[in-house]
Formats: sequence, C-alpha cells, structure tokens
Amino acid sequence: MRVKQFVVFGLGRFGTSLAMTLAEAGYEVMAVDQSEEKVQDISTFVTHAVQADATDLDTLKALGIRNFDVAIVAMGKDMQSSIMATLLLKELEVPYVVAKASTDTHKKVLEKLGADRIISPEQDMGKRLANNLIAGNIIDYIQLSHDYSIMEISILPEWRDHSIMELDIRAKYGINIIAVERGTEIYVTPKPECILKENDLLVIVGNNKSIQELDRIKNE
Repeated sequence: MRVKQFVVFGLGRFGTSLAMTLAEAGYEVMAVDQSEEKVQDISTFVTHAVQADATDLDTLKALGIRNFDVAIVAMGKDMQSSIMATLLLKELEVPYVVAKASTDTHKKVLEKLGADRIISPEQDMGKRLANNLIAGNIIDYIQLSHDYSIMEISILPEWRDHSIMELDIRAKYGINIIAVERGTEIYVTPKPECILKENDLLVIVGNNKSIQELDRIKNE
C-alpha cells in the first residue's frame, strides 16, 4: 500500500509542528519554506526539506507537487503568499489543499479559490474545546508515548450491526476499544457482545502504526 504523501508550505510554529507530527506518524512529508535556517532545522525530521518559493508556478512544478496527495498552506500571516500558493496548487490539481487563514477576509478569499479545507488554528481549537466542554465529548487524540496513542474514530461501514467479538477487531487491527460513544451516551470498556451502530464513535488505544494503518483503511 502506498504511503500518503504530504507537502507543507510555511515552517512557522504551526507548519513545523504539523510537518513533524505527520512524519512521526510514518507519512512521507516534504517541508517547504523560503528560510534556509527553518529548512535546515526540520531536515532531519521529514522526508524532504526544500528552500523554495511556494508562489512560483515553475518552482512548484519542479518540486513535483502534482504527485502529492495533500498540500498544506501554512503561511497564514503572509496573506498574499498564502492566497497565491493556494491558487497555484488548485491550478496544478493537487487532490486536497488545506490552507491556514488568519482573518475572516482571508478565509473568504481561500474559499473562493476552492481550498478543500480552511483552518484557523487558534479559533478552531477554542471552538473545539468549548464544544467538548459543553457536550462532554471524549478527547479526539492523546499520545501516550512515542509508540502508543489513544484516538477517537468513527466505525468502518462494514462494522455496522456487528458485535465487537464477531469483528475480532483486536486480532485483525491490533487495537483495543476502550469506549463507545453513541449520541450522548458513552459506554466504557464495552462488552464483546456490544453491537456497533452506524454513527458510533470508538475510543481506541494501540500502537501508532496500527492506528495509522486503520486510518488509511478508513480513508481508502
């Protein structure tokens, strides 16, 4: 199975953290920035680190951007560069373009350009925390160690209306289900006889590689 490839443009705190997290999870990552120092700092952590201008069409073509599955435009504060890079990536038909927005106006422009997902990290985190506090939702992701994590996922379509025991999830996928979230109810340490329903969310714990493999299966 081919490993998903990501390219991250802009190595500020957000872009650097994102690129390193993706690389640690086992994905192929190219990190791009105009700063030679930032490129050197991240070069040992990612697959490729390149000093380049993300707003130049010929440069993007030379980097083979069309071969990447996901491009992340993380230069949120440099609105002009962010907008130009997003425009060029859409023109080059990158399958999925994520762009960081610093203001509402910036977000509206990125929407017009056709960015597949627009993020405002601080605003999104604030909303997410507030909603979790209000709804009492369980957390999406906790890294327990370098090798193990807890994560919240939706069920695979083929798991619907089957019991945990019948699916043998632990043996097949190398993960353990520690809770099932169904609407406003949370079932901790569900029994093997528990039947999974269409909109169930699972809290799983397992080796990062096993979780990553399951995530790939879900996104195929």
